[in-house]
Amino acid sequence: MTLVRPAGTEPVPRAPRTAPSFAVISGAQVQHALRGREREIVELVEATYRLHGAGDTVDPPSYFLRFPDRPDSRIIALPASLGGPTPVDGLKWISSFPQNVAAGLPRASAVLILNDHVTGYPYACLESSIISATRTAASAAAAADRLSRGRPRPRRVGFVGTGLIARYIHTFLAATGWQFDAIGVYDVSADSAAGFRAYLESSAGTEREESPAGTAAQVTLHTDPGELIRTSDLVVFATVAARPHVSDLSWFAHHPLVLHVSLRDLAPGILLAAANIVDDADHCLRAGTSPHLAEQLSGGRDFVTGTLADVLAGRVRVPADRTVVFSPFGLGVLDLAVGAFVHDAVARTGDLHLIDDFFHELRRYG
Repeated sequence: MTLVRPAGTEPVPRAPRTAPSFAVISGAQVQHALRGREREIVELVEATYRLHGAGDTVDPPSYFLRFPDRPDSRIIALPASLGGPTPVDGLKWISSFPQNVAAGLPRASAVLILNDHVTGYPYACLESSIISATRTAASAAAAADRLSRGRPRPRRVGFVGTGLIARYIHTFLAATGWQFDAIGVYDVSADSAAGFRAYLESSAGTEREESPAGTAAQVTLHTDPGELIRTSDLVVFATVAARPHVSDLSWFAHHPLVLHVSLRDLAPGILLAAANIVDDADHCLRAGTSPHLAEQLSGGRDFVTGTLADVLAGRVRVPADRTVVFSPFGLGVLDLAVGAFVHDAVARTGDLHLIDDFFHELRRYG
C-alpha cells in the first residue's frame, strides 16, 4: 500500500537507527522481578487479551519441532508481535521432554527473545520457563475469576497433574484472593502427588494467617480422578497427557468450572456438553487438542462459546447451569508482555547483564 501524504507536508524526521545493547536475563532475575507481583501480572495478561481481541497483535501458529526417535518430546517456536502503548516483537523457544522428570529435571525449558519494534534487532534473551509458567498461571487465575462471576464462587479446587504449572496456578489463585475449604490432588505419580501436597501444606500457614476464618484448606490425595472431579467446584488440568483420558460425562454432573490448561485431557464428548471458552480458536483447535478433536467429531466450531477476550469485553456471558471449560492454547503475546515487564523491571534496578559488543559487524562495507 502506498502512503499518500497531503500536499505541503513532509515526513517527521526520525532519530538515526542504532543497534541496541543485548542483555541476558537469568532465571533468578526473572523470578525476583515477578515475585509478589501476581495481581499486577494478571492485570497485564488481561490487558494483553484485550489487545489480542482488538486485533492489535500478530500471533501466527506455533511451530512444532518433533523427533522420530523421541516421539514424546518436542520443541515449540512461538513467534509473536504485541502492539499497544509499548510494542515488542519476539519469539519463545520452549522444549517439552517428559523423560526429564525421571532424571530429576523439569520437563520444560525455554528462552524468550525480545526484538526491538523499530529496528528488529533482538535486545534481550530471558530464561523463560518461569515466564511461561507465570503467564500460564496468570491466564488461569484471570479465567477462574472472570468465568466464575454469575455463579457460586468455587470453594473446592482439584488439581489433576501436580508439576510446576499446577504449583504456579495455585500460587496465583492464592495471591489473587482465592480461598478454598478443600483442595484435592491427583497425579499418576504418587511421588509427585505427595510432593505437591507437601508444597500445599507448607504454604498453608500463610493462607491461614490471611484467611478471615483463620483456617487453611483441607488437602486430600485422590487415587481416582473421577472422585476428585466429582468433589471439586474448580478443576485444574495441568498434565502432560498426549491424548484424552477423561471421558465419563457423569463426573461433571455438578457443572464445575474447568481450567483445561494441558489441553488434551478431556474427551470430545465432555467439551460438546459444556460451554467452552478458549484464548484463540484458530490456535486452540489444532495439533490434536481436545477442542480440535471436538471440532472433528462435531464437524464445526459451534461448541465454542467464545474467547476470554469476549468475556472480558462483555460480548459473551458464561452460563451458570452448565460445565464451563477454559482451554488456553497459550499465546506468544502473553510471553512477550510478561518478558518485557521483566526486562523493564531489571533495567530499572540497573542489574541488566549487557553484552555491548554482541552486534559486531555493523558497517555495511566494513
